Amino acid sequence: MQSLNKLCTPEEKLDALLKKYAELLEERRGEQKQLRFLQKKQGHMGKERDQLQYEHSRAILAHSKLEGLCKELQRHNKTLKEETLARCREDEEKRREITTHFQSTLTDIQAQIEQHSNRNNKLCSENTNLADKLKHIISQYEQREESLEKIFKHHDLQQKLSDTKLEQANAQLQEAEEKHKREKEYLLREAIDKTKKCYTLKEQELQLKKKLALYSQKFEEFQTTLSKSNDVYASFKNEMEKMTKKMKKLDKESNVWKTRFESTNKALSEMIEERTVKENEYEMFVVKIDKLERLCRALQDERKILYSKIKGIRQTPDATEGTPKDETQEVATEPSP
Repeated sequence: MQSLNKLCTPEEKLDALLKKYAELLEERRGEQKQLRFLQKKQGHMGKERDQLQYEHSRAILAHSKLEGLCKELQRHNKTLKEETLARCREDEEKRREITTHFQSTLTDIQAQIEQHSNRNNKLCSENTNLADKLKHIISQYEQREESLEKIFKHHDLQQKLSDTKLEQANAQLQEAEEKHKREKEYLLREAIDKTKKCYTLKEQELQLKKKLALYSQKFEEFQTTLSKSNDVYASFKNEMEKMTKKMKKLDKESNVWKTRFESTNKALSEMIEERTVKENEYEMFVVKIDKLERLCRALQDERKILYSKIKGIRQTPDATEGTPKDETQEVATEPSP
């Protein structure tokens, strides 16, 4: 208003208004470019979010496969336990049968004790050796079962931690997407309202230009007919006062638009700051996903080591078989895998 009041003629005032209006148009175009750029960035973020969801689904599939493998290992361990218990029971029954038969036949074999004393000593030594081997194998099997249970518990804890972290990351992503959608809708609405108001201002400007042309024509006619009538001069003066009032109203509206434009610039700056924060969060999510992939690889390596240990356990019974083919040796042989 002060800059317009400094000007003398209404034409200079209109020129100043046109310059300011042109500046506002250029700023609005710059804002539209920024909006397009932000929309492109939003599409890129959506694609990255889809990729993260796909990787998350792959991690879930790997988790399910690992659970299946763990269940198979547990079943195999149960079957091994049952087989070892059954073999131990069979060995005990056979030993009991041998002892009962030995006691029943003591009376008949007293004459042959001296002949077969060496043979009995050999059999006793073989039985003690086989019993010691069985005890050693059972202790090794129990130690391996304890180590396997500890490994499975550690794996379950790590999997639960990874699941909770993934759920937190998905919730944060959903909240950020909802905020971004709300802010985008609000900005689009404001842009539509501003475009409508700009069109209305353009129409008002055209109408004012037409009125100014008419007033200039009337002013020329007034100068020609000034000596004839004072009434026409009074009416022209009233119309000029009305024009000044309208110009004041337009100045007020332009100030209001300036304030709104500044508020939109502040909102855009806040959007840019939030976008930077989201990019930092996305980088944190990428780091977490890399850590999860490393954990999965470590679990796969542990699974391979367990498979190798199981194969070694299966191969040990073949190595523990004896050379003689007596009845006691047949009783103490280990089952083939």
